[in-house]
Amino acid sequence: MTDRVATSPARAQGLTSAEVADRTARGEVNDIPVRSSRSAADIVRGNVFTRFNAILGVLFLIIVAVGPIQDGLFGFVIVANTAIGIVQELRAKKTLDSLAVVGEARPTVRRDGRATEVVTSAIVLGDLIELGPGDKVVVDGEVAEADGLEIDESLLTGEADPVLKKPGDEVMSGSFVVAGGGAFTATKVGRGAYAAQLAEEASRFTLVHSELRGGVSQILKYVTWMMIPVAVGLIASQLYVEGNDWREAVRRMVGGIVPMVPEGLVLLMSVAFAIGVVRLGRKQCLVQELPAIEGLARVDTVCLDKTGTLTEGGMDVTELRVLDGADETHVRGVLAALGAADPRPNASLQAVIDAYPAEAADDGAAGPRCVDVLPFSSARKYSGAALSYDGDGRGEHWLLGAPDVLLPPGHPELAEVDERGARGLRVLLLARTERALDDPEVAASVEPAALVVLEQRLREDAGETLRYFAQQDVAAKVISGDNAVSVGAVAAKLSLPGSERPVDARELPREPERMGQMLEDGSVFGRVTPQQKRDMVGALQSRGHNVAMTGDGVNDVLALKDADIGVSMGSGSEATRAVAQIVLLDNSFATLPSVVAEGRRVIGNITRVSTLFLTKTVYSVLLALLVVIWRVPYPFLPRHLTLLSTLTIGVPSFFLALAPNTERAQPHFVRRVMRFAVPMGIIAGAATFVTYIVARHHYGGAGAREAETSAATLTLFLISMWVLAVVARPYTWWRIALVLAMGAAFLVVLVTPSLQSFFALRLVGTEGPWTAVGIAVIGSLVVEGAWQVIKRRPV
Repeated sequence: MTDRVATSPARAQGLTSAEVADRTARGEVNDIPVRSSRSAADIVRGNVFTRFNAILGVLFLIIVAVGPIQDGLFGFVIVANTAIGIVQELRAKKTLDSLAVVGEARPTVRRDGRATEVVTSAIVLGDLIELGPGDKVVVDGEVAEADGLEIDESLLTGEADPVLKKPGDEVMSGSFVVAGGGAFTATKVGRGAYAAQLAEEASRFTLVHSELRGGVSQILKYVTWMMIPVAVGLIASQLYVEGNDWREAVRRMVGGIVPMVPEGLVLLMSVAFAIGVVRLGRKQCLVQELPAIEGLARVDTVCLDKTGTLTEGGMDVTELRVLDGADETHVRGVLAALGAADPRPNASLQAVIDAYPAEAADDGAAGPRCVDVLPFSSARKYSGAALSYDGDGRGEHWLLGAPDVLLPPGHPELAEVDERGARGLRVLLLARTERALDDPEVAASVEPAALVVLEQRLREDAGETLRYFAQQDVAAKVISGDNAVSVGAVAAKLSLPGSERPVDARELPREPERMGQMLEDGSVFGRVTPQQKRDMVGALQSRGHNVAMTGDGVNDVLALKDADIGVSMGSGSEATRAVAQIVLLDNSFATLPSVVAEGRRVIGNITRVSTLFLTKTVYSVLLALLVVIWRVPYPFLPRHLTLLSTLTIGVPSFFLALAPNTERAQPHFVRRVMRFAVPMGIIAGAATFVTYIVARHHYGGAGAREAETSAATLTLFLISMWVLAVVARPYTWWRIALVLAMGAAFLVVLVTPSLQSFFALRLVGTEGPWTAVGIAVIGSLVVEGAWQVIKRRPV
C-alpha cells in the first residue's frame, strides 16, 4: 500500500430520524424489490403462452369444430398440465422469496449518531452507510470515511486488483470490501443505482445454461419443423383416400399430429426443477439459479475452503509462546490493543480478543493506544497497528499474521510453526517492525515477539460429507490461505485421501496446464491467494473438469464467480452470497450431498422419461409417413393416442420423474436420449403399422374401421408398455405396481362397454386380436434386444 488514510477524527453522525422520514416521504428511498424469482404474472404467462400450447390449442379448436369432443381430450390434458406447472412454480416462488428474505443483506447505517442495521430497501438518499471486510456496497455513493478501505470492483470492471478508496472517491453498488473499513454517503438509490440498472437486465431466477433444457429445446425445434410437411401430407392423403369426408380426414390428421408434440416433457422438466427447489428450500438451501441443481450434479471436482467449510468459524487460543526474551505482559497488552483496534475482527483475531480482552492490558501502567491500523488482507496474510504509550512518548509498529509470510525461509521459528501446523493448529506471529505501516516493505525485516497458537473447531458433518463425495467419484480439493501443513493436518483428521502430501501454493507453476496437472495429483493446497484460487479453478476447468467452489470469505469471491457452480455459506460475506448460485443458509456443509442428490434425481429422471416422450414422437412421425406412402387411412383418432399417451407416458413419467435417483449425471443429453428413442420408436411404429395392414386384410369391408384401429391400438399399447418396463428399470415394488396399474387401466377400457364406446375401441373376434398380441410380442422382444445392445455401447 502506498497511500493510507486514517479514520477521520470527527465521526459523522449520519441523518436524523426526521430527515429519513422526510426523504422517505419524497420517494428518495431504495425501494427496488429483491427479485429472487419470477412474478406470479410471469409464471402464468410462461406456462400458458407456449409454442406448444398454441399448436395444440389450435388443433383442439379444430376438433371442437369437426367433433366429436372425445377426440379433443388432449385439450383438457393441456389445461391440467399447465395448471400443475403454474401451481408447482408458484410454490417454488413462495419458497424462494421467503428464503431470499432470510439471506438478504442488512447494511449498517448511521442515524442519529447510532449504527443501526436496516433492510436494503430502507436506505434513503444521503444515508451514511458503514463498511467492513466482506460487506457489499448496496447503493452508489461517495466515501465519507476511510481506514485502509480497499474495494474489489472486479464484478463491475473486470479488474481483479482491489482499489484503495479515500474520502471523496466514488463507490458503486455491486462492489465489495476486501480490507479496511469506513463509511460512504448514498448518492443514488432505487433505480438510479448501478446494481439496480443491472438487475433490470437480468433476473436471478433463470433457466439458462442448462444442458437438459437446451437439449429438449433443440429436439422440439426439429419436431416443430417436421410437423408442417407431415400435416400437409396427412390431410392430402386422407382426403384422397376418403373422398369428400373432410371431417374424418381432419380428425385423422389431428390424430397423427398431436402425438408428435412432446408437450408434457417441457412441463415435466419445469415441475421437476421447481419441486427440487422446494425440497432444498426445506433444508435451508437457497438455489438462486435453477440450473445450479443440475450443475452441481454434473460436478466432478469440489474445491473447498477450509475455514468456515471444513471448520467452524470459531477458534480458541491454546498457547502463547513468547520469543527472544520478550515480556509476556507487554505481549498480552499489545495483543489486546490489536484486538480492540479492529471493529470487525476475523475469526483468528476474535479468538485473540476473547483470550486477551482490552482490560488485560491495564496492569496499573498506561496501556498501549492504537493510533493507526493496517487492516488484515487475505492477499497480504497479516494486519498491523501503530501503538503509542501515553506519558513516555514511545511508539511501536506491530504486525500479526502468517509466520511463513512474515519470516524469511529457513528461519528457526518456522520449524516450530510447522510442527504445530502438522497437528492441525493455526499459528500467528506477533512481530515488531521499524517501518511505517504505509511502507510497501513493512514486513521485509521484522523482530519476532510471540507465537499465538489457535485451534480450529472441525465441523461434525465434514468427514461424512467428504466420504460421500469420494463414494460418488467427486474429487475434493481443499484450497486454503492457511499454512499448507496445518491444512493437511485438518484434512487428515477428516480422512481426506492425499492429505499427507499438502502443497504450498507458492510453489505452483503459473502455466494452467502444469498447474492443472498438480491440482489433479494433489488434494490439499495451502497459502493460496484469492487470485490463485481463481487461477486454480480455471486450470481445472481447462482440463475438462466441472468445478464447484465453496467458501464464505471475501477471498473466495473471485473463485466462486468463475467456478461452474459457486456455493456460499449463509453466514459468509454478502459478497460471496451475491455471486454464488447456491447459498447454504444453515451454514451446514452436510447439505451439499442433498443438492447433489437432488440434481442427480432431476437429470437422471428427466433423461429416463424423455425417452418415453420422444419414442412416441418417433413412432408418430413414422406412422404418418407410412400412411402417406401406402395411401391408407390414418389408423388412429386423437382419442386413441390420448389414451395411449396417458397410460404409457403421462401418468408413469410423472411418478418416475419425482422418484429417487442416484445415477451419476452424464453429458450429451440429446445423444443419450435419441439413441434409445429412435430405435424404440421405429420398432413400435413398424410393428403397429404391420398389425394395421394385417387387420385391414383380415377384416376388410367399410364397417371394419373400428376393429382395424383397435387391433393396431392393442399392438402399440403392448409395445409401449414394454418400452415403459425397460425405462422403469431397475425395478422396485412401486415401479412394478405402476406398470401393472397402467396395464390394468387399459384392460378396464377394453372390457367396459361405455368406455369402449367413448374411446371407439372394440376387439372383434379372436384371430385379429391374437395376431396383434403376437406381433406385439415379437416387437417387444426386438425392443429388449435393441436395449441390451444400446446399453453396452458407450455414448
